[in-house]
Amino acid sequence: MNAHHARVLIIGGGPAGYNAAIYAARANLKPLLVTGLQAGRRLTTMAYVENFPGFAEPVEGPLLMEQMRQQAENVGTKVMHDIITSVDFWKRPFRLQGHSGDTYLADALIIATGAQARRLGLPSEKKFNGFGVSASAIFNGVFYRNEEVVIVGGGNTAVRAALHLSNLASKVTVVHRRDRFRAESILKDRLLSKPNVTVIWNHVIDEVNGEHEPSKWVTGVRIRDVKTEDVRELPTHGLFVAIGHDPATALFRGQLDMARAGYIKVGSWSTKTSVPGVLAAGDVIDPVFRRAISAAAMGSMAAQEAEKFLAEPLVTPVETREIEIIGVYG
Repeated sequence: MNAHHARVLIIGGGPAGYNAAIYAARANLKPLLVTGLQAGRRLTTMAYVENFPGFAEPVEGPLLMEQMRQQAENVGTKVMHDIITSVDFWKRPFRLQGHSGDTYLADALIIATGAQARRLGLPSEKKFNGFGVSASAIFNGVFYRNEEVVIVGGGNTAVRAALHLSNLASKVTVVHRRDRFRAESILKDRLLSKPNVTVIWNHVIDEVNGEHEPSKWVTGVRIRDVKTEDVRELPTHGLFVAIGHDPATALFRGQLDMARAGYIKVGSWSTKTSVPGVLAAGDVIDPVFRRAISAAAMGSMAAQEAEKFLAEPLVTPVETREIEIIGVYG
């Protein structure tokens, strides 16, 4: 168990976190970045990224995140693979505890913990999670080669997942609660041209069916028409849930001002939170755009505001009472 003290501590290893680290390192602030459970989170679940500047050809999501990490380290960022489990913003320096047992102290803090996959909330979904139910087509799609699979969702995440699986599975059925996709036009057109892809509009999934003998696995889903309430069974070997993401901010409840949906509140054209010296960037503050490029841009803003904060005397005293909020981000 060790103690680490950084002028700028960044939690979250996605585009916002790594770009914040790059800018902080170039300002000679010697940033320390704690990656969390899954560095890169959403980008690491994408087979290809086609709209990130600087790449003439589509780049694999995991490779893009690896290049960001290497760039951050090359300019002087120290990267730690740990999970922050508690924070205390009521003292200076800020105090954070890692799952490893290590303690982290920070003169300025940048929160870039990203977003986590949303679930359907069905007990049967939870029961078969990891046994035919998955939130990542990139990591688990290979197990469904030449099988029939179902994807639920209608945004970019769902359409990208369906495109990836269409190259592996014998049949891909997309279940969407609306009558049109919300994904980008180029992705929609590409998916709808796939001969082994079927879309079932205006339906939701009510139940995940499966067997426990001889082994636990999904065998189908029950879907319901949102207009007529009619239900029917749909056989499948796997269900991929791709219905969006929620900000990974549970760790900071009670210590930062937040919107009802869990997004951290920041100032206009700023990454400043309700606590001086604590900045936030990326999907934790963005309910609108939620793109890698906008997250990276906010990361650079946070680093510049951290640099400015550290250069000025602290004028707002911080109460020194003990508050510990427990949570996990990744």
